[in-house]
Amino acid sequence: MKLFSRQIGLSALAIAFALPLVARAETVAAPKAEVETQQAAAKEKAAALSTFTLDNGLKVVVLPDHRAPVVTQMLYYKVGAADEAPGESGIAHFFEHLMFKGTKNNPEGVFSRAVAEIGGQENAFTTSDYTGYYQQVPADALEMVMTFEADRMENLVLSEETVAPERDVILEERRSRVDNDPGSQLSEAVQAALFQNSPYGNPVIGWRSEIEALSRDGAIAFYDKYYTPNNAILLIAGDVSEAEVRRLAERTYGKVARRAEPGERVRPVEPEPLAARTVTLTDARVTQPSMQRVYLVPSDTTAEPGEAEALDVLADVLGGGTTSRLYRGLVVDKAIAAGAGAHYAGTALKEGQFVVYGMPRGEASLAEIETAIDAEIARIVEKGITEAELERAKNRVRKDVIYQRDSQTAMARRYAAALSTGRTIADVEGWPERIEAVTVEDVTAVARKYLQPKRSVTGYLLPEPGAETRS
Repeated sequence: MKLFSRQIGLSALAIAFALPLVARAETVAAPKAEVETQQAAAKEKAAALSTFTLDNGLKVVVLPDHRAPVVTQMLYYKVGAADEAPGESGIAHFFEHLMFKGTKNNPEGVFSRAVAEIGGQENAFTTSDYTGYYQQVPADALEMVMTFEADRMENLVLSEETVAPERDVILEERRSRVDNDPGSQLSEAVQAALFQNSPYGNPVIGWRSEIEALSRDGAIAFYDKYYTPNNAILLIAGDVSEAEVRRLAERTYGKVARRAEPGERVRPVEPEPLAARTVTLTDARVTQPSMQRVYLVPSDTTAEPGEAEALDVLADVLGGGTTSRLYRGLVVDKAIAAGAGAHYAGTALKEGQFVVYGMPRGEASLAEIETAIDAEIARIVEKGITEAELERAKNRVRKDVIYQRDSQTAMARRYAAALSTGRTIADVEGWPERIEAVTVEDVTAVARKYLQPKRSVTGYLLPEPGAETRS
């Protein structure tokens, strides 16, 4: 029985299609006075945030929340699948698994059992840009989980007997999650087509042939280079004070030696795309055809001022809820789609992605879905959005930020992801104000600039000819 779960950090495209292809619940507009009151309370709470850096280079962020005697520890290493050396795809995710194999001081399973025995939760995940580990436990157990986490930062035991079986586990995970899932296979192919030069084109779980070649020596070299305190960010959220966290951090993490200098994260830059591309996957296991299109766009980190915020608003207006253009047009009015939507994936060190998707309903075809999506995009490019649509999108952001600040884990993840991808605490705090500054003209401008066919890859998922499909 597993005492913890692990999640592969999927690409934005895979995440979008892992979700049900139905619109999320629409945010209900709140009276302006209520929103302003909630925003003021959220800002007051955020003002309590503090940060410091230990002598060994570990950056620590403290997010006090005294509503319950609970604390969340999140440790993010600034290394992900896009930082892997050529020929070693999958090693970041592989190493995430190896971190649970025990240390010189604590054999395999001791850490997880200690968390489970006090009713705590833990998890770990790998993305293209970072690898994260977290625990949520009673506040009086904070020192315990900090001690365990600091221990495996420097004392991990990696024997051949440990590494080889876990490599087989990863191969089986790839078989079940990708090789046996046509949707995941298509997403993988679309990503590889979208990113012709960037390492974002490699799957986080890795290519099978390269997973098979992962070795103990390679894992140790990866550990020694990247799992050093000066390449990590520690977030502690919950019923704590800065003074307490500082004392415990110095007592635990402060003893870990700074043993490497990973340096700047230099990556190949994706060239400006010149041609639209398509990828088609036909499989007998497909019962519901679908289409997805991904546009290469800038991320929060690489965008020109205001562009990331405008792309976020654009995604909401185009396909973010039951009042969005795609949902109203394809699902409600024309009744040709079982689901349709849009998503902007801007949390990345380098390039971002803008995704649109849809699946047909009844007798409708994929061609009809694609034509209808193209028509909605063309309307925005030609005529822009309305002030009412803009206000609905801004209201959604206002409420989302408030709700996130009401959750220990959500806020900790928000800050950790930003700090791991080249942004700052000030960037996170200023996001709502920057969204408020977005205009109708800004949204139109990014639609015209980035939603061009030549910047896209369109993927089609189809059943075998003659096979029965689900409407």
